[in-house]
Amino acid sequence: MQGPKSPQQPPTPTTPLQPPTYGNLITVLSIDGGGIRGLIPGTILGFLEAELQNLDGEDARIADYFDVIAGTSTGGLVTAMLTTPNENNRPMFAAKDINAFYLENCPNIFPQKSHPFAYATKIIRAITGPKYDGKFLHNIVKEKLGNTRLRQTLTNVVIPTFDIKRLQPTIFSTYEVKKTPSLDALLSDICISTSAAPTYLPAHYFKTYDPTGKVREFNLIDGGVAANNPAVIAMGEVTKEIIGGNADFFPIKPMDYGRFLVISLGTGSPKAEEKYNADEAAKWGILGWLTSGGSTPLVDVFTQASGDMADYHLSVVFQALHCEQNYLRIEDDTLSGLVSSVDIATTENLNDLVQVGEGLLKKSVSRVNLQTGVCEPSNDETNAAALIRFAKLLSREKQLRDARSPHGSLAVKSKLKITI
Repeated sequence: MQGPKSPQQPPTPTTPLQPPTYGNLITVLSIDGGGIRGLIPGTILGFLEAELQNLDGEDARIADYFDVIAGTSTGGLVTAMLTTPNENNRPMFAAKDINAFYLENCPNIFPQKSHPFAYATKIIRAITGPKYDGKFLHNIVKEKLGNTRLRQTLTNVVIPTFDIKRLQPTIFSTYEVKKTPSLDALLSDICISTSAAPTYLPAHYFKTYDPTGKVREFNLIDGGVAANNPAVIAMGEVTKEIIGGNADFFPIKPMDYGRFLVISLGTGSPKAEEKYNADEAAKWGILGWLTSGGSTPLVDVFTQASGDMADYHLSVVFQALHCEQNYLRIEDDTLSGLVSSVDIATTENLNDLVQVGEGLLKKSVSRVNLQTGVCEPSNDETNAAALIRFAKLLSREKQLRDARSPHGSLAVKSKLKITI
């Protein structure tokens, strides 16, 4: 799907993305939760970054183009991977490295039982504790992200979690951390927390200290219980900054949603399979809601519901403002069998998920119809064509900001002809 490289590429701007006040758009990337199905957005992101490299050179990275990247659960981990700085203050992971990380580590994060009593063991674990102990996940996340804290990411990030003690969402936002220093947690703790899906992985406890030494305790589980699709939360964080008079957004108005450019990546769902029904669910008790259909219906319900509602809301808003071309939702609701699971981390299934992502690039851009619950094609444009179009918009926006900003790239100012 990757197009040919341009024979003459401008040098990649080495400066960070300049504030929206110097451009025309506010750029947002959002990544859903979904366990091992993070391989699907991983594939999409690899394609998008390759297109940006075609335009701006091989050093281009996703974090160079988005004002904010939001992710929930597995999407939160991807967000951290894309925005954590290495020793050269560049992203630790290129987008093409995400799938390699998942393919290598998911079999150890979600070890599969193959003995004759595996199903019975699964039910017992569902009653007595989480399905997986999370130790490998915790260790690999801490190893990769090290001592990086929320405030140190290369662009703004928004990662939802849910505090099980306070019974309310806790949003880790680089915008908010400037006003609330107690949110400046280690990215590893944030990623472990947002991935702690009920019944699958254990809840996570940690604490932070603000500059005065005051302790804040966190008792967190998966952000998917609040916002499996965090796109609306990301836009809300930006809107709060505009309302608060952040100079980075001058002269943008609080309701100027037409200035947003949003890419929202789903992790797929088994909607088309229709594997649950009311007659069956009417008989479920605790075990039924936790184990029927070979998965966890209760978790499926709340994650799917929040994801679809966010997509529906944004679709309506962008259509009402006659700027629906500024919103791209990429999702596949036709998954079935093993690829619809969040934790069947066999080599075969993981490779199948990569193929799902590659196939999704060839499908038409779609929107969820809340009357039918089905994603329907919205036009003749494929997801790949839409991403190529968005890559051009992102590249032009970055170049425009560099040209207008006193801190922008000298290479852009001297070699690119931009009409301001």
